[in-house]
This record gives sequence, C-alpha cells and structure tokens, in this order.
Amino acid sequence: MHEEQRGSRVIPGLRYRDAPAAIDWLCDVFGFERSLVVPGDEGRIAHAQLRLGSGMVMLGSLVDDEFGRSLREPRELEGGVTQSAYLVVADVDGVHARAVAAGAEMVIAIKDEDYGGRGFTCRDLEGHVWSVGSYDPWA
Repeated sequence: MHEEQRGSRVIPGLRYRDAPAAIDWLCDVFGFERSLVVPGDEGRIAHAQLRLGSGMVMLGSLVDDEFGRSLREPRELEGGVTQSAYLVVADVDGVHARAVAAGAEMVIAIKDEDYGGRGFTCRDLEGHVWSVGSYDPWA
C-alpha cells in the first residue's frame, strides 16, 4: 500500500541559542511559515515546525538534554558546520536581498549555476549554513 506523501520525508532539525529570534529570522528572510511553535520554560522553544512549500524544518532551543548533548553549534566549531540545508525558491534575488538586509554572512555570492538555476549560500544569525536557489532537483 502506498501512503500519500504530504511533504519531504527528510526534515532537518536545528537548535538555536535564541530560538524565538531564529524563528522570526527564518520566516522574515527565507519565507518560512510557522506550522507549530511549542513554548518551553524561560522563553525557550521546546519544539517548532516551520514550513516552506512542501518542505519543513524542525527546531528548538539549545538545552542540556540527551539530544542536545549530541549536537554542536557553529560557534563551538569555530564557525564550521557538519551539515546544511538547501531551499528551493522562485525569487532568489528577493530572498538574497532580505538575507543581506538581515545581516546574513554570505558564504557564496549569488550567481547563475552551470547546471541550471541561480543561488547563493549564507550563514543565519547563529552561523548555520543555508544554500538558497532556484534549481529544483525534483523537477
């Protein structure tokens, strides 16, 4: 039996020191929409789900628990990361302009790609790396 798929079966999970600010930034800059935000203690976010089209990221506040101890944030890795996400968007130049205005550090300048599409790579407000482009590998 084939179950109807509503979105991607792969959902990145992120942790932020200031998860409420990260949620605002990701929504304002990249165009995510809040699907579910569960507040935690002391202004933290216990769990959040942000949607972008049929894609989603889940995130929460950094906490010292079993899962949290298995993660490292970019500042602990001297700005390095061990993974990143790619966002497929229609208006790459518009997202790029919002990212620059919001203070994103550009890792790879906006450019047209040899394999098709246009894109750029940046760091968000806490150093997580995001690639944004019009190239759609599903198309």
